[in-house]
Amino acid sequence: MKLISYNLRKHRAATELATLVDAHGADLLCLQECDTADIPAQIAGLRLADVTHRNRLGLAVYYRISMYRPLEVRSIGLKKSLHDRVLKPAEERMLGVRLHDIDQGRDLVVASFHAAPLTALNSLRRHQIHAALDELREIGHGTLPALMVGDYNYPVFKENLGQAIREQGYELNLSDTRTYTRYRYFRGHYDFATSTGFDVDHIRTLPQGLSDHLPILVTARMSTPSARTRSADAVA
Repeated sequence: MKLISYNLRKHRAATELATLVDAHGADLLCLQECDTADIPAQIAGLRLADVTHRNRLGLAVYYRISMYRPLEVRSIGLKKSLHDRVLKPAEERMLGVRLHDIDQGRDLVVASFHAAPLTALNSLRRHQIHAALDELREIGHGTLPALMVGDYNYPVFKENLGQAIREQGYELNLSDTRTYTRYRYFRGHYDFATSTGFDVDHIRTLPQGLSDHLPILVTARMSTPSARTRSADAVA
């Protein structure tokens, strides 16, 4: 499957979405900083699963109608930074969707994530990521493949983050080149993919558009299920 994750920079890059989906054959689309009151129900063959509802600028997940069927949607609020408490840009920082893969007959979980901005400490972002991954595990009943993508706002000390994520049973994957270019001293990798039960073939940074973030294209496939996973899918 192919998934595009894109921080729209206060919805400025929303006009690029249909072209991106068509050009790269995306099956899933995860958005951050979108105006949830001004996004369409469908984009280039992808249908909106849901959006966050308590954010000034929110999250959204789209899926290809011919490939997936949505089963459950869950959005969560995470520990707030001072920026969140003062300006209140985001109440919900993770939107997870449990999908049924029609061809493979298996369920999976996909999530769009947006961590607190750089004004917060890395320790707070690690706390948010940890809580979001725990929530993904709950949505997937502890057994389903899960893939969380988005703006992690974590340009330095990524090795420490990767170790913390591995201790939770997930893998952290970065794209081939940097994904943020707006400020000279803050350029780097901001947009990641965190997964379990997936083989991530590669993650490519796509050309920059109207956003200060560059979209990423994740190409991945579900790993061969264990007997436990097959049993859980059968129950679901």
